[in-house]
Amino acid sequence: MFFFIAIFCCLWASHASAQEDSLPATRYVMRSTMVGVGKANVFDTYLSPLEYEGTDFRLLHESMRMTRIMGGRVSVQNLVQADFAYAENPARTGEMYAGLINWSCALHYQFHFGERLKLLFGPMLDLNGGFVYNVRNSNNPAQGKAYASVGASGMLVYKFKIARYPMTVRYQASLPLLGAMFSPEYGESYYEIFSLGNDGKHVSFTSLHNNPSFRQMLTVDFPVRKVVMRVGYVCDIQQAKVNRLKSHLYSHDFMIGFVKNFCLLKGKRKVSMPDNITPY
Repeated sequence: MFFFIAIFCCLWASHASAQEDSLPATRYVMRSTMVGVGKANVFDTYLSPLEYEGTDFRLLHESMRMTRIMGGRVSVQNLVQADFAYAENPARTGEMYAGLINWSCALHYQFHFGERLKLLFGPMLDLNGGFVYNVRNSNNPAQGKAYASVGASGMLVYKFKIARYPMTVRYQASLPLLGAMFSPEYGESYYEIFSLGNDGKHVSFTSLHNNPSFRQMLTVDFPVRKVVMRVGYVCDIQQAKVNRLKSHLYSHDFMIGFVKNFCLLKGKRKVSMPDNITPY
């Protein structure tokens, strides 16, 4: 029941944030796009007993704005991430490819500690889909990934200046708590599932005991002439143990991109905001 309530709240808030609003604070919208590269560690016992290590590529798009929930103290954040990894086994005799698309929607209640420091905390809906492909395998070469969860998201935002040069440092962490995950059973092929119609436990309940995953992000915003640049670091720890199968995808990426702050006016027109104005 809690799962469906969280889905409804996040989708409603995402839709409501695009509506006309009479409060100026709810008109401020922040959108950012970042690309990054880093290190990946891929492991899936359905395909191989070995860990594969290699390079990870990531694309991240974020939008964030205030809502009218709880007197205008709640913001809604949408994050879309596309992650692709190329990895090799320790002997460099096998290759593995992994891809994952993630969408998360979080509602954050904002606690203000003066004008510079904010603490944001609230519920989160997290959806994931992707694949892992092992080049060496002729039988069962790929494993599909599909899982969803509700959890908690927190953020710490600190604004400061260095010689009148404005900067914003932000740290965010997300933790899934309850969800569901698709997975074949141990020793079962996808041919048996979809062609032969084998009945089995292909959707498993997940929580911290079998899906101890974690995402965290550290970013720094700073203006360069008329553009607000953003550099950051993303640590994505995705791991699971369901149906006697173990898997994980660890990635550490260094990111760079830009931030766009604007204000929605009547008729859904967009007007650029000064570089030092953000909705968080």
